[in-house]
Amino acid sequence: MSNDENWWRDAVIYQIYPRSFQDSSGDGVGDLPGITSRLEYVASLGVDAIWLSPVFASPMADMGYDVSNYTDIDPLFGTLMDFDALVARAHELGLKLIIDQVLSHTSSQHPWFEESRVSRDNAKSDWYVWANPQQDGSPPNNWPSVFGGSAWSWDSRRRQYYLHNFLGSQPDLNFHNGEVQDALLEVMRFWLERGVDGFRLDTVNFYFHDRQLRDNPPCLDGAAQHAVNPYEMQDHRHSKTQPENIAFLERMRTLTDGYSARMMVGEVGESLRAIEVMAEYTAGTGRLHMAYSFDMLGTPFSAQHFRSKIDGFFSGAPDGWPCWSFSNHDVMRHVSRWREHGHSDDAIAIQAAAMLLSFPGSICLYQGEELGQTETDIEFHELTDPPGITFWPDYKGRDGCRTPMVWSAQAEHGGFSQAKPWLPVKAPQAERSVDQQEGRDDSVLAFYRAMIALRKSHKALAGGAYGFVDLPEPVLGLWRGEGADALLCLFNLSPQERVLALDGTACALEQSRAARLDGSVLELGPNGFCLIAGDRDRLTVRVV
Repeated sequence: MSNDENWWRDAVIYQIYPRSFQDSSGDGVGDLPGITSRLEYVASLGVDAIWLSPVFASPMADMGYDVSNYTDIDPLFGTLMDFDALVARAHELGLKLIIDQVLSHTSSQHPWFEESRVSRDNAKSDWYVWANPQQDGSPPNNWPSVFGGSAWSWDSRRRQYYLHNFLGSQPDLNFHNGEVQDALLEVMRFWLERGVDGFRLDTVNFYFHDRQLRDNPPCLDGAAQHAVNPYEMQDHRHSKTQPENIAFLERMRTLTDGYSARMMVGEVGESLRAIEVMAEYTAGTGRLHMAYSFDMLGTPFSAQHFRSKIDGFFSGAPDGWPCWSFSNHDVMRHVSRWREHGHSDDAIAIQAAAMLLSFPGSICLYQGEELGQTETDIEFHELTDPPGITFWPDYKGRDGCRTPMVWSAQAEHGGFSQAKPWLPVKAPQAERSVDQQEGRDDSVLAFYRAMIALRKSHKALAGGAYGFVDLPEPVLGLWRGEGADALLCLFNLSPQERVLALDGTACALEQSRAARLDGSVLELGPNGFCLIAGDRDRLTVRVV
């Protein structure tokens, strides 16, 4: 396993959602021994690291993002010994391991909060964000919760409100208190000492709040006024992304820099000023190593969209480093999300892999993405996700992308568990099982392996410069590398054929079955693409 301090640059990171990867205990929920048993499969993809969603002790009101003990494993997932075994096996296979750190808030069952809510003068009374009601008894300000309703809940013992940006059972920690910062840094040290290679920092811009508790202004985007969730109707200028956050990021970086080859990637939950915040949080060498972008997790699917997001990041954050993804545990799977732009689900899945793995920056893949997995249709009685229950049916929640990994099409519950899983395995997902794709050269799985191998072996993709080609929609043209060793990546983002003319010497390194390069003519069929080796200074392209 590489000890390169900058291993994370251009890395391909595979996200594992532990509840849904592999159940070894027969309770219908995935666990750490189950993950360990499947690590050879993960390594076979050619990825550099795994990102493990939370496995800490938790009442699971938000599926582990409500932590009741930061330094222990929830029995649902196993033990600390199981965690250590997972780390050891990952390292044996050459895989780095990064873990989620949910520092902005805890569970209401965390001992810190249980002590804090007892009185206004105990040792931890100021560890959470408490505020007096307004004269009429209403909450201190207009801040909403991401999950619906007010971000303030009343506590009768203290006769005060406490802040929660998410569920009422997820109270926000008070980062203005230095003791809180110190305690959280010790949590990170605990896991660094256990051998983790880094952290994915959940809601990294939610740590600090405005001390004056000023109201947020309305979002001036007209579309926001028609949002399903009222949270989107505000500009969250005071409830998150405060300037004090920078000093704490620098303390975190000082801690991680004390260990060899460790990294931090921050999830920046910001829609109005995303590039600005990511630039600020990754500036220089003393803050985050990378910022995790939400920019490609939505519905837009056009050359202009992808180009604008990549150019926007590198122009707005020249000292920063991005981490791109098309799917994760919080959004609809991209094959389903972009289906209307595809000739078929497989065509979208394979093209998306070629495109994402050609982008400059680091890459996150979400479990099952390498199978072309689609969103599961979840019925209301099957829901477990709080916002899905709150906003049904206009928003169906996140359960559809969190259903179990399907290992075997014929095995009960897809080979995930011998018991009924916590979320169902349905027929459309079972059809995209690992065993149905292993050994097939034309499978989505085979293409992911080939594309990851190309990314890692071709120097133009592994750290090379980039630049876009001016081509009309729906064709995306991207140069990687410079000079004679460059790679021209061309993608037809539509289900209709496009024909391109090349002027200069070109050799196809990778292409879809819907692409045909014949001399100076490149035919890109529905969702076709071609990665062409050529001299960036001598090869030009235009749409015929």
